[in-house]
Amino acid sequence: NNIFIFIKNCQPILGRVTGDTREDNKTLINASVLGKVFEKINGYKDGSIYTPGFITMYMSRQSIRLAVLQKFNNANGWSWSCKDFESLKEFIEYQQPEARNRANAVINDLKLCDPAVGSGHFLVSALNEIIAIKSELNILQDINGARLKAYSIDIINDELSVFDEDNDPFTYNPKSQQSQLVQQTLFTEKQTIIENCLFGVDINPNSVKICRLRLWIELLKNAYYKQDGNLETLPNIDINIKCGNSLLSRFAFDADLSKALKSIKYDINAYRGFVNDYKNCKDREVKRGLQLIIDRIKADFRTEIAKNDPLLLKLNKASGELYNLLTQVKLFEDAKTIKANKLIKEKLEADINKWTAEIDEIKNNALYKNAFEWRFEFPEVLNNNGDFEGFDIIIGNPPYMTGSLVRLFHKYFKNTYKTAQYQLDLYVLFMERTQSLLKDKGFISFITPNSWLKNLMMSDCRKFVLDNFQIISINPNISNAFDVVSVDTMIYIAQKNKDSFDSKIRIWFFNNQIPENKIQIKQSRFKQNDKYIFDVEVDEETNLTLKKIRNNSLLMSDLHDIIRGINPYDALRGQSQETIKSKAYHSTFKKDETFVPEIRGKHVQRYIYKWDEKHYISYGKWLAAPREDKFFEGDRIVFREILGKTNFVCTVISEEMKIDRSLYIALPKAHLNVSIKFIQSILASKLLAWAFRLEKNEFDALFPKIRLEEFKNLPIKIPQNQKPFIDLVDQVLESKRQCRDTNDLEQQIDALVYQLYDLTEDEIKTVEGIDGRI
Repeated sequence: NNIFIFIKNCQPILGRVTGDTREDNKTLINASVLGKVFEKINGYKDGSIYTPGFITMYMSRQSIRLAVLQKFNNANGWSWSCKDFESLKEFIEYQQPEARNRANAVINDLKLCDPAVGSGHFLVSALNEIIAIKSELNILQDINGARLKAYSIDIINDELSVFDEDNDPFTYNPKSQQSQLVQQTLFTEKQTIIENCLFGVDINPNSVKICRLRLWIELLKNAYYKQDGNLETLPNIDINIKCGNSLLSRFAFDADLSKALKSIKYDINAYRGFVNDYKNCKDREVKRGLQLIIDRIKADFRTEIAKNDPLLLKLNKASGELYNLLTQVKLFEDAKTIKANKLIKEKLEADINKWTAEIDEIKNNALYKNAFEWRFEFPEVLNNNGDFEGFDIIIGNPPYMTGSLVRLFHKYFKNTYKTAQYQLDLYVLFMERTQSLLKDKGFISFITPNSWLKNLMMSDCRKFVLDNFQIISINPNISNAFDVVSVDTMIYIAQKNKDSFDSKIRIWFFNNQIPENKIQIKQSRFKQNDKYIFDVEVDEETNLTLKKIRNNSLLMSDLHDIIRGINPYDALRGQSQETIKSKAYHSTFKKDETFVPEIRGKHVQRYIYKWDEKHYISYGKWLAAPREDKFFEGDRIVFREILGKTNFVCTVISEEMKIDRSLYIALPKAHLNVSIKFIQSILASKLLAWAFRLEKNEFDALFPKIRLEEFKNLPIKIPQNQKPFIDLVDQVLESKRQCRDTNDLEQQIDALVYQLYDLTEDEIKTVEGIDGRI
């Protein structure tokens, strides 16, 4: 119903030109409205979220200008090597119509795709940006080939805005010849770009329909009246926006189409021709016939590629070998030969059964119901031999999801994607899929959660990006980008490039939706650190300090057996409902003999702890995941998961008490001659907390946390003489017992730690917070 109302509101420009035709040009529909409609209709299914305009504008501008610059530098007949977009503007010969025609042809050859297109917001922003680029380069021409000189075009609030020479907004007046010419030029440009440059895929049919509708409305904004008084007919722009699962394909990108082309009567040029004819066809019957031809060609491709599938070829070969083995004349076979042939027969039969089952699964599996065949769905990105060349730009906001869709395709994803690591998330798979979708030197521009930058369990994702892309820029932390999800997001723009390089990555931060460049970091730095962590908030000088801290250091896990305290849910898991009702897993008083004292995070301070004599836990063999008794006995460190303001919060505990999940337990390895009090002093110092916060970018979090694996990886440097540290810890403990101030003693410990890790005076000032970080 909402969509009907919006279309109805467009009616002032429909019908025939009459004496009462309105001369004002009210905005037909705001660019974000259909995105919001999409959100409501879709209900955030498949992880799809509407992307705000300032983000789609920024990403489109940055990536498209890079791609346009590259296309001009590589175009035949242009002897240019422009370093940036500004220098490109200086090189174009504005006065020469021939040069303008060639320049327009270069831009119109751009191929941009959103593989999770949603409502089409990125495609609309890309459409506007390409027209704005043509205007800025002074190559935007009217239908007569003359430059559109008296008008300037800009993008304001995600809308294409046209101004005349007096800086007044352009309004369409069909009675004015000049106004008619401008309106017709904008319509023609939009149609050309939509048909030639913009492509999209989405698993949700509703998304596909809304995306097509949205592009139609963008055209409708500049629809014009012809000389006969009728509105210009809108083209068939639906064929570039297709429904399917971008992450699933039966056929590989490098599947051979050459044999398929030989076996059917149409070549790639003919295929492209039918698609182009479809876009401009105005007769329904002819259009239906073209659709049947296009479907027939794709069906033929499927059939012929399947015939040459490696799995099928292996099956056919094994079947032939088995047939020959079974039909051979078996005269004079000795026992040894019979035994060998039997083993061969069993092996062949096993392989045949295995490969037959796999082929049947592919053919019949509902898993592949929505599989999208990039290999031949878009003939515009195939060369004349049928090879998949790819797109110039992949842009978008891929879905963030680890739920039912991931579980359904879990096995396929694990077997297909190198980055399918830890808890699968769709956006990571889209990041990998992009590498196959792009042509060599093509650009990716994605907004994703920023968790992949540093999450220790996502190292495969980072390695894949570093191995296959030259990263151009990163916006690492965009807060409050989406109204409906509380996910910290980031934008990255990169170029597909497997060559050796060590370029600098520009790190941007948004300030009130305005990007500001802060620092530049060499890409090689991320390849060199442990697990390829992207410490993008750290400049080169600070990074050297962090490397110094880790150099020649041991890890906490080298010195201790480490485990998390008891998960509160473990205490009741597996018990009957009656037991659950009668026995709480913890209590503020002792219910029976199974309840024992429990230390919680709130009981622990730096260097000391104090149990409130109230908290107990029912602890026994019924626990789903009990800990070894050694972790609740003897001297051990307990370490709070939630960080303090400037220091980690930890202490040494000796009492036999249970410890809850908000604390980590570090039990010293018996054979190592390292004092637990010395370890206490290092962990409680400012230095380690400062280094951790920088590596994880946890300065602004409300309740910053350290994970178990991160605790295990804290760097510990062992001095020849631990006694000065131990003596100071003893003094701190005595002062704490007498409720005296310990700041001076703790500063002395910090000074010893700085000396131990060989920090300079300037580095110490940075850690002490003089630069404002802490």
